[in-house]
Amino acid sequence: SGHVQLPPPQNVTLLSKDFDMILTWTPGEGSPPDVTYTVRYESQERMDKWIKVPRCKNIHRTSCNLTCVLPNLFVKVRARVKAVSGQLQSPWVESQFKEYHLDVELAPPVLNVNVKENVIHVNASFPLATCVESFSWMYDLNLWEAGSEDKKQYEGIFRKNTVTIDTTALRGNYCLSARSSFQSIDFKHSKFSQPVCVLLNPKG
Repeated sequence: SGHVQLPPPQNVTLLSKDFDMILTWTPGEGSPPDVTYTVRYESQERMDKWIKVPRCKNIHRTSCNLTCVLPNLFVKVRARVKAVSGQLQSPWVESQFKEYHLDVELAPPVLNVNVKENVIHVNASFPLATCVESFSWMYDLNLWEAGSEDKKQYEGIFRKNTVTIDTTALRGNYCLSARSSFQSIDFKHSKFSQPVCVLLNPKG
């Protein structure tokens, strides 16, 4: 056809990041400043049926969060994106297939540490989308004396559970760190969070 086409989006990637499934791309070289993007996705349950994503129609940003748009988190999906400017459109560009449940990448949890007399209460918060809250997210917690390599480990704690640690025998500076874990076909883990350190039972 004799139509001038817009440059297509580049680096189109469906990536699992910090508990979410997100389509990202970069503008095609020489894209006009007013360019917008529209995204659709396709599930392996129904190949050749590209489904609209209302929240990612004519958007200016270069990403689209598909996590809770996906009807089935246990089926591979892929997405595609095109650029639009006035009457002009680019060709669609497709991502690779990904499945949320198998490909999910975990972020470290954020630790909330509450120091009381002779105990510490620790819980972890996760930046989860509502549609994946029911998954069996867990976390592992480490406790160690600052400067020591000897870590006490608490493993497989359900996401909403608080760990209570008796600190009667502990004195000095202690640090806590946690990682998210998730059981799919194999165990997945995030990196450990930045340590949170607390001073316990200071003398006097």
